[in-house]
Amino acid sequence: MKDNSRRRFIVAGLGLPVAGMATMKTANSTLAEPASVLQGGSGFSYRTLGKTGLKVTSVGFGCMITSDPSVIERAADIGITYFDSARGYQGGNNERMVGGALKNRRKNLVLSTKTQAKDKQTAMQHIDTSLKELGTDYVDIWYLHARSSMADVTDELIDAQQTAKQQGKIRFAGVSTHAGQAELIPALVKTGKIDVILCAYNFSLDPKIGEAIAAAAKAGVGIVGMKVMAGGFRRVQPGDKNAEILKRPGAMLAALKWVLAAPGIGTTIPSITDMDQLDENLKAMTQPLTDGDKKLLAAQLEYIRPLYCRTCGDCDGMCRHGLPVAEMLRYLMYSDGYGQFALGREHFKQLPEELQSIRCQECAGCTIQCPHGVSVVTRLTRAQEVFA
Repeated sequence: MKDNSRRRFIVAGLGLPVAGMATMKTANSTLAEPASVLQGGSGFSYRTLGKTGLKVTSVGFGCMITSDPSVIERAADIGITYFDSARGYQGGNNERMVGGALKNRRKNLVLSTKTQAKDKQTAMQHIDTSLKELGTDYVDIWYLHARSSMADVTDELIDAQQTAKQQGKIRFAGVSTHAGQAELIPALVKTGKIDVILCAYNFSLDPKIGEAIAAAAKAGVGIVGMKVMAGGFRRVQPGDKNAEILKRPGAMLAALKWVLAAPGIGTTIPSITDMDQLDENLKAMTQPLTDGDKKLLAAQLEYIRPLYCRTCGDCDGMCRHGLPVAEMLRYLMYSDGYGQFALGREHFKQLPEELQSIRCQECAGCTIQCPHGVSVVTRLTRAQEVFA
């Protein structure tokens, strides 16, 4: 019943977020401007990240899987203003690459990075290392990375961010989250200490996440959308009934336009690996969400249903062998959806050895039934085969 509600929201209600954005703008002039607002005749749309005052292009640049610095350089040269990295990306090398690509352009850009530290001392070491690798005196936003609950956002870590602010190493404090978002986002807003929230949001997720995002933006918190392509699945499987529809170009562009039309979104950080992806993503800032886009996304939703984890949390702790199901599905998404096998395998190899050795095919019966239709056993078996 829960999934049927979500499907009706996506298929029947895809046109609603645009109207919602207009309403929110009237209620609070500090919120993000609609995508139709252009600056300088450049064809780019600019928005403000909540109360931070940071003006950013509505389409930013997620650098996590980028290996070609010339793509980052070109994005900055043509007008993209927000670039996102993290201390742990590419084995710690991503920040160095991003910093090198942007070194002559830093003063005109908004730059963010992240830490997965669990304590203040480690976090402060991370920010110092990040600044050195990025070749900058400060970052605009420093995120506590991949938090799923308020238990992961301790007073000690919030204090680390406030200390870094006082020292001039960061301008604004943020939290990034993939899971538990409908509950975590409102809780982060209540702390009064979080300036920006980076959250997973796309056309396949629970409408409650969209409601939490809109409320946070109304409260003045900047919202950055990630995972906007819902796994980025561009590959069509042989014999797929939707093959002809999904072979048509535009599914990923439609997904990005859908997020940009949603209330509360300040900017987005789609992963970009080459010039073609960069050029396609830029179109989202000047093209409206159409009925054709909605139909394409409805077909895409059916296609990814058995493949894509919505990180709803229903399977947490449900595997009798203790497998972190949602995390493993995300690792496989990196490989199958993003085409980043090495990244997926890197995460898989960080699991304890006893979990790496488990084989779902040897289990008497799976204890997990995904409410959204993900073929859990099939997907976990594939992850175990390709990564182990």
